[in-house]
Amino acid sequence: MAGNVLIVDDSATIRRMVRRTMDMAGLDYAEIYEAGNGIEALAQLAKHEVAVMVVDINMPTMNGVQLLQRMKANRDLKHLPIVIASTEGSQTRIDQLVEYGACAYVRKPFQPEQLRDALMPLLGVRENVTANGGNSGDDFF
Repeated sequence: MAGNVLIVDDSATIRRMVRRTMDMAGLDYAEIYEAGNGIEALAQLAKHEVAVMVVDINMPTMNGVQLLQRMKANRDLKHLPIVIASTEGSQTRIDQLVEYGACAYVRKPFQPEQLRDALMPLLGVRENVTANGGNSGDDFF
């Protein structure tokens, strides 16, 4: 059974790119919810059951690190799979994010295949999709 996805990024363009990547890759999901920062993400998590999250680090109000810290302290949220998609990529930062619960990291700007590869083990793939999701990949936006 497909799960819901929460995309947390202050850029509507990046949120749209993540959605489109998931569709092109044929990833199996039920609903996609969006949040522009950590506070909005926590509100979405209070309203919806989510199977996996894609989270940016640098956001206003509550950044991705603060969001992961809050989630790790919550017994209902601490095991939720999180894929980080960020421009930040020092090994120290990645290690910190893994400690807080991230299970994958994709550096922005990412290729659709990188995000697909990070999400595929967490979501699975719909069976009736072509190898490239039925899309040439050239019209990403």
